[in-house]
Amino acid sequence: MKVLIPISYLGPVSYYSTILQSEEIFIETKEHFIKQSVRNRCVILSANGVQTLSIPKERKSSDKTLITNIKISNTQNWQKLHWQSLISSYNSSPFFEYYKDNLEELYLSPQLNLFDFNIKLTETILSFLQTEKHIKFTSEFSDNFDGIDLRNHRFNNNNMEKYEQVFADKIEFQSDLSVVDLLFNLGPETTSYLERQSI
Repeated sequence: MKVLIPISYLGPVSYYSTILQSEEIFIETKEHFIKQSVRNRCVILSANGVQTLSIPKERKSSDKTLITNIKISNTQNWQKLHWQSLISSYNSSPFFEYYKDNLEELYLSPQLNLFDFNIKLTETILSFLQTEKHIKFTSEFSDNFDGIDLRNHRFNNNNMEKYEQVFADKIEFQSDLSVVDLLFNLGPETTSYLERQSI
């Protein structure tokens, strides 16, 4: 199966299921930025319920800007805020300690380009999953892709297999959150979970 996907910021569980279950994965580099999508936002579970984290971008006409040229706006210290949110949400999860150092490093170093930051995160997560997936990048934009085109897919699967989440005693199971929710809760079992989900 050959699949084309957008970049994602700590993409949803179904995004990583797609990567793991595809023979060939391409990430689109020649599209224009699309607002309110996985490209710069992720969803985690906090003590108060579902929380969306968005990476702010510089206010140029981003819908006419190539995704690889999107500059991150660093006026509001979003990296610190996002990292604090991850800590307060997942500090008590079984595997947060195990993964946090590699992630924290990315949140502590300056990030200027959205695409580059997301690729670093994606590679870090794939290394956690101990998978040898080699991601390819598109070299030109085409409306027609010789495979499954998921560039405009919402990655929002409400029928995922349940697993124990951090606030399970007071919040019902939330399906298809950011892959970090799965990693921090399942640890080394994450890979087999991702391979089991229907995509």
